[in-house]
Amino acid sequence: GEERLSNCRLWQGAYAEIVTTATLWPAFGAADLDAAIATYTQRIRRFGR
Repeated sequence: GEERLSNCRLWQGAYAEIVTTATLWPAFGAADLDAAIATYTQRIRRFGR
């Protein structure tokens, strides 16, 4: 399916880091959260530069 941010104020998240996953919320567990955090920690953040 599509990945989108419906009803999200994008201007308030200018430097937001977003991780998407195929796991639906009821099945989202600790291992999924750990994977998302690991993905985030590997990113090089430039803060708009």
